[in-house]
Amino acid sequence: MKDLSFLKSNLIAHRGMHDIERGIPENSMKAFKEAIENNYIIELDIHILKDNNIVVIHDDNLERLTGINKDLKDSTYNEIKDLKLNNTDEHIPLFKDVLEYVSGKVPLVIEFKYDVKVGRLEKEAMKILNNYKGKYVVKSFNPLTINWFKKNYPDVIRGQLVSSFETFELNKVLKYFLKNMKFNFITKPDFISYNIKNLPNKKVEKFRKNKPVLGWVVRDNEDMNIATKYCDNYICENIDKLKKDNL
Repeated sequence: MKDLSFLKSNLIAHRGMHDIERGIPENSMKAFKEAIENNYIIELDIHILKDNNIVVIHDDNLERLTGINKDLKDSTYNEIKDLKLNNTDEHIPLFKDVLEYVSGKVPLVIEFKYDVKVGRLEKEAMKILNNYKGKYVVKSFNPLTINWFKKNYPDVIRGQLVSSFETFELNKVLKYFLKNMKFNFITKPDFISYNIKNLPNKKVEKFRKNKPVLGWVVRDNEDMNIATKYCDNYICENIDKLKKDNL
């Protein structure tokens, strides 16, 4: 029986405890340092590069965070390692370096992105995670990734990310299946991470009777009011303000 209790141990810092006004970019070492110092669970995103290095970054293109219009899948680590995030002194970190830094101090929620064929990122990430002693879970929007973990690493706690998928370039049938979690019958996720903007949802309430629901992204009081009603824990930004106003 998998123990998911640690997923409720504290709030979850979305892409680390970032605050660009204080010079702390998302998914940066400084953002992870802030989260660890406050004992928050860290949520982060991973991509695989052309040279099979795995980096911690959300977007599949570098432009928003670095000003360079280039896809990660076409980049090597040597080509991007000196790029600065949001004009700060922070750089795009390697996944292995983040794991070494966190070293089990707080749990991790690791989102697997989907800009390469399923199996490549997952396989390379598990080569690293197999030696990691800290607590972690994996999640993805792509049910094929969740199914890959079910088949290859069934003991790893896996979660399905869900939203309305309105901004996704998908056909209507696939959007319907994803939005309504039709693939859960096959992939059997241990938890779901649901967009709070799409709550309440009867299917989520049914799922929550047996397994946890993580709400994303909680940024203000209105978001928190929704999350506390329908979720077991919350992936948050602006945590200091949220705690002051709500917790």
